[in-house]
Amino acid sequence: MAIRSRRRVAAFAAALLAVSLSACSGEEPTSDDLSGNRVGAMSDYGVNSQFKATEALNFSILYNNHPNYPLKNEWLFWSELTKRTGVTLQPTAVPLSDYEQKRSLLIGAGDAPLIIPKTYPGQETPFVASGSILPVSDYLDLMPNFKDKVAKWNLQPDVDQLRQLDGKFYLLPGLHEDVWTDYSLGVRTDILAQLNLTAPKTWDEVYTMLKAMKAAYPNQYPMSDRWSKPTPGGALFNFMSPAFSTNGGWGYRNDYWDASAKKFVFTGATDGYKQMVTYLNKLVKEGLLDPESFTQDDDTAIQKLATGKSFVISANAQELVNKYRTTMAETLPKATMVKIPQPAGPAGDVKAGTRLENGIMISKKARDSKNFVAMMQFIDWLYYSDAGQEFAKWGVPGTTYNKDASGKFTLAPDVDYVKLNPTATKHLQKDFGFGNGVFAYGGTTQLLQSTFSAEELEYQKAMDAKQTLPLAPPHPYEDAEAEQATLWETPLKDHVSQMTLKFILGQRDLSEWDAYVAELKAKNMDAYIELVNKAYDRFAKQRG
Repeated sequence: MAIRSRRRVAAFAAALLAVSLSACSGEEPTSDDLSGNRVGAMSDYGVNSQFKATEALNFSILYNNHPNYPLKNEWLFWSELTKRTGVTLQPTAVPLSDYEQKRSLLIGAGDAPLIIPKTYPGQETPFVASGSILPVSDYLDLMPNFKDKVAKWNLQPDVDQLRQLDGKFYLLPGLHEDVWTDYSLGVRTDILAQLNLTAPKTWDEVYTMLKAMKAAYPNQYPMSDRWSKPTPGGALFNFMSPAFSTNGGWGYRNDYWDASAKKFVFTGATDGYKQMVTYLNKLVKEGLLDPESFTQDDDTAIQKLATGKSFVISANAQELVNKYRTTMAETLPKATMVKIPQPAGPAGDVKAGTRLENGIMISKKARDSKNFVAMMQFIDWLYYSDAGQEFAKWGVPGTTYNKDASGKFTLAPDVDYVKLNPTATKHLQKDFGFGNGVFAYGGTTQLLQSTFSAEELEYQKAMDAKQTLPLAPPHPYEDAEAEQATLWETPLKDHVSQMTLKFILGQRDLSEWDAYVAELKAKNMDAYIELVNKAYDRFAKQRG
């Protein structure tokens, strides 16, 4: 492992001290001379100013092309954006299925567009060392709306999660006012009524509910799940794991923050992870959870639900309305289904989440553009101002939506979105380009919930009452540490994933758990966690 020189240590500590002081004030130090990069920029741009370039500008952007609303050049979004800002975006469209791979190839080849959105926290890290992307934290003085929301919503601890070893961050995240969660279990409420059951509030009650369903329908699995490709248990493990003091599925990380011990532990070897696996094994062993849940595709799982072969499935608000209820209406017209609040578990009535959304990387070459300042102002307006966020989500007043004096949004009568106007002939995303995941995320809780049904608002109210678990602190690696961690992380994660399924499906007996932990140790589990905690201790000490 490389040993840093005293000069490097001193320089790094000084840099972190400067960043720490600036973070406390919500400021980032900017020493760059940008006098030659202000063409098209506004001289009086500020919080909630309408950005309008002083001359017509064009910016390239990587575009995640979603199959549910494929890109159209004639969308009102494009023309109205240019009308309001003087900026024309030039999208490089990449299919959703290939987005991450194509993004990496373009950045690696130096061919990436200037603006690189739809990047989730952590996905920027591989591009930092090469210098391919900009340390955006150096330029926050150009982004008054971003800084305003971080200060107003006390988001600095969340944003600090993004800092790399140099104390800077390289991703402009989407910012939410509050933590919110969407995924949970979808449950057939007509079956609950038939069996005189109430919706479960804990995972023990979920077990009791599934047992009652199995007793009434002994020849089928009460629960058959989805969202297991490419990550087995992707959604289910992700939303159930906080209740077991662990993480899993889409949110699995080898390092789990033990807040009480104030250190990282290896996730796949913790008691909490074992409890979760043991619980799921019991469901499979007793015929309550379809073992194909971890290998079948989504369509197969939905078909089982729609034909009455299952009654419980992982859900989110949009799929509940657009897929489950719509499909069952054709095959089981008397069926009813709700999304229940995430059940409580051994860890209590808790939820996990961050207020950061996927965000934007900026290509390093943007810094040399004469329009750099204008581009940063434009991004700040579109992604972080109240007006820009409302525009990206809802569109044009009088055309796609209306808003009353109380701030309530309603879609135009002939426009639909998430089944709010199911008989409308036009669609907000497909026909106008608004509500687009490339541009519309983050914002106030009022804006977030403006498209929620009364039912979803009740769900969110129940979730708001839960205790939010603390965020894991940052632990950026030195270069040599990062290389070593990468060598260890993948084999460890793969072994956890494979053995998790074997334990759940009964292909490996849970009595072999200690042997499994020994296998993880043989794959450098202890050395890996020691490395993580060393990085955490160093960063915490240097940050003060």
